[in-house]
Amino acid sequence: MSILVIAEHDNASLKPATLNTVAAAAQIGGDVHVLVAGHNAAAAAQAAAQVTGVAKVLHADGASLAHGLAENLAAQVLAVAGDYSHILFPATASGKNTAPRVAAKLDVGQISDITKVQSADTFERPIYAGNAIATVQSGDAKKVLTVRTTGFDAVAATGGSASVATIDAIGDSGKSQFVSVEATKSDRPELTAAKIIVSGGRALGSSEKFNEVLTPLADKLGAALGASRAAVDAGYAPNDWQVGQTGKIVAPQLYIAAGISGAIQHLAGMKDSKTIVAINKDPEAPIFSVADYGLEADLFTAVPELIEKL
Repeated sequence: MSILVIAEHDNASLKPATLNTVAAAAQIGGDVHVLVAGHNAAAAAQAAAQVTGVAKVLHADGASLAHGLAENLAAQVLAVAGDYSHILFPATASGKNTAPRVAAKLDVGQISDITKVQSADTFERPIYAGNAIATVQSGDAKKVLTVRTTGFDAVAATGGSASVATIDAIGDSGKSQFVSVEATKSDRPELTAAKIIVSGGRALGSSEKFNEVLTPLADKLGAALGASRAAVDAGYAPNDWQVGQTGKIVAPQLYIAAGISGAIQHLAGMKDSKTIVAINKDPEAPIFSVADYGLEADLFTAVPELIEKL
C-alpha cells in the first residue's frame, strides 16, 4: 500500500502544512510518497526528500504548475493516482480547492478535515463546529482525504533520504489562468504556523485600538496577530487574521485571546491550542470554558500591564 501526499510549497520551500500531512500519512501505514508539482521547484523537491518518513518524491516541473491552479494540479494528481490507495491533501485553501476535483474524477467520496487515523479505512473528523467527532469508514478503493493540520504533530523536516523521481508535467488545462497575486508581506510568523498567537475581539472597539493595544504584546512575544470574526466584520482587523470555523484553524503553543467572548465559531478554530490565555471582563464569557488561564479584567488595563512585566 502506497500513500501519496500532495506537497504545498512556494516552488522554493515546503509549507509547514506538508509536514503535518506526512505525519497523518505515516499513521495510515505503507510507503509515503510526496508529489511536488510546480515550476523551477527543484529546491522544494529536495526539501521534500529530506522529510522524515518520506520514501519517494515525485517531481513534476512545468509552467502549467507554476501557480498551483487547482485545475492543473488536479490533473497532475490524477496522472499518477493509479499507483496509490490513499491521496492526502493539507486542509488548506489549496487543498480544499484541489481535492474535491480529484475525488470527483475518481468517483469516490472525499473525507474532509481528518484529525485522527483509526485504521487504513477509518478516520475521525470534527462536525458541528468541533462539538462532535464523527468516525467515518470508507469502502472506496482509493481514499481522497484532506488533513486538518492541527490534528497531527509535524514530522521532522530533516533526517530523511528519499529518492526524487522526475515525472512528466501535464499541459495547461485552459480552464483557468493566473492573472496576479496581491500578497500582504509581514515580518510576523504566518498565522497557521505561528507558535504564539495574540488574538483580539470586538471589545477592542476600533482598528486603532487593536494596533495600539495588541501589536506591542505581539512584538514582545514574537507572535502572530489574529482576530475573531466579529472584529474582522467590524473592520478592526484584515480578513486573513480571522481565526475560527470560517477563518483559519490554528493550534499554537500559546494562544492569547483578548476581548474575545468565545462564540462557538471562534472556539472551533483555536481550542486545540496547547495553552489558552483568556482576558475578558465578563466572567460568563464562553472563552473561559476552554482557557487554561483566565484573567477577568479590562483588557485595556491588563494588556499594558502584561507588556510591562515581560
